[in-house]
Amino acid sequence: MYRFDLTESYIPAQTDDVVLETTVGGQLRDMAARRGGSTALVEVDLDGENGRRWTYAELLADSERLARALASRFAPGERLVVWAPNVPEWVLMEYACGLAGLILVTANPSYQTAELRYVLEQSGASALFSVESYRGNPMAEIAVAACDGLAAVRELVDLDDHSALYRIGDRPAELPEVTPDDAAQIQYTSGTTGFPKGAVLSHRSLTNNARYCAVRSGTRPDSVWANFMPMFHTSGCGLITLGALQSGCAMFLVKLFDPAAILRLIEREKVTAILGVPTMLVAMMECLDQEPFDLSSVEIAVSGGSMVAPELVRNARERFGCEFETVYGQTEASPLVTQHHFGESLDIICNTAGLPMAQTEVSIRSVDGENRVVPVDEVGEICVRGYCVMIGYHDNPSATADAIDADGWLHTGDLGTLDRQGYLRITGRVKEMIIRGGENLFPAEIENTLLEHPDVAEVAVVGLPDERWGEIVACFVRMEPGREMDPQELRRHCRVHLSPQKTPVVWREVPAFPLTGSGKIRKFQLAQDYAAETA
Repeated sequence: MYRFDLTESYIPAQTDDVVLETTVGGQLRDMAARRGGSTALVEVDLDGENGRRWTYAELLADSERLARALASRFAPGERLVVWAPNVPEWVLMEYACGLAGLILVTANPSYQTAELRYVLEQSGASALFSVESYRGNPMAEIAVAACDGLAAVRELVDLDDHSALYRIGDRPAELPEVTPDDAAQIQYTSGTTGFPKGAVLSHRSLTNNARYCAVRSGTRPDSVWANFMPMFHTSGCGLITLGALQSGCAMFLVKLFDPAAILRLIEREKVTAILGVPTMLVAMMECLDQEPFDLSSVEIAVSGGSMVAPELVRNARERFGCEFETVYGQTEASPLVTQHHFGESLDIICNTAGLPMAQTEVSIRSVDGENRVVPVDEVGEICVRGYCVMIGYHDNPSATADAIDADGWLHTGDLGTLDRQGYLRITGRVKEMIIRGGENLFPAEIENTLLEHPDVAEVAVVGLPDERWGEIVACFVRMEPGREMDPQELRRHCRVHLSPQKTPVVWREVPAFPLTGSGKIRKFQLAQDYAAETA
């Protein structure tokens, strides 16, 4: 555990661990050589039952087979979109792309046509790997519509069709040399303009960040991880998948988050480690109120993605009987910036977001335009520098320059403080981002969609506090003259164009908006007025 006595809000890179020159595929080969007969991956189906399983040797064999098939159809550096829930083929694609020098592009399986098409087009993807459907979303139909007219997309592959997945093409089926500096993934994260930005992450940043997380959470070869975080997030495909890999332990990949099914899994398989956003952990504890489970095997619960309430920390430690660690990060940092150490005090865990990860510089900088390091305990923008920072935003140099300054500091857009001991506290956001259940949502994207409705004249979308989700999406609308707001109609309009979680749940019609001196909508006042009305 680090010991600091800071006077200013800057922590240099700590050297208790090293940055290894590793790649995703290289780590799989290494673990297969060392623990080839050990369980690596177990499928957990929609009913919460175990399905297929792989040892490390089997996982490497299937990944290399798929990598050669992909190499025979795509050149190194091409981008392949994986659009699917948590299925073993997602993991195989992650390792196969890593071995073949291909860049895996992640996509949320709840995407609708316009959202998926944007990711395909902006990334310049050569192929889309998907499934037939998931949770009522007709993904096969959407995939065809999204790819229509995109000449760059040469293949649309059903991950369940192994004859198509493992097909050998016309190129030599040879695997290239992949370096730690190479791009491994593009993860899309919404931007303030309303258009998602693709954060390009390297093999080095993903593998080392996951390893540091695993070490700090006490993961060992005999640990058992339950992975119910979405694989399209850096938490699912990065922290848990690559952390379990480098620890040589077993990972149970859960297709659908169902609290009762996961509690049964923990009891049945003696799961030792879980990571979930606060809403997931709350749902699991609510399920425990209805039915008891033996959770004595759990050693560590990790949470982040939104503010982790002290009450949640206390309840989780009591109900699971385990240690608890909070993490803070963002996609652009691969993703972790801070994490608690195993065994820290309840007070520290409840009131901070932990200490910086190894080899990661953290500073709090002024938001007055001077970009200066502020004194300890003073609020400023959280900034990060080191191996973990993204290569940049794909094909978006201006956004990259806005995010990473000339000295290499990633400006997170989050507000926080560092205390004398080096613990980070999150106090707010520079950006207008809404964090609902650990997922980042940006008002501009939702606003732009609503403005396409002919009855809407003006709109403002804000986040409102919510005990369960952290924040919920609220929409304030000024209608065109002579039109009345119909929330059901506007909700239907959103659902045609946006994922369910982006659709507002609170609707308010306003005759006019409160404005700043420069003519911008005072969104904070809308939220304050709503809170006063509903108090």
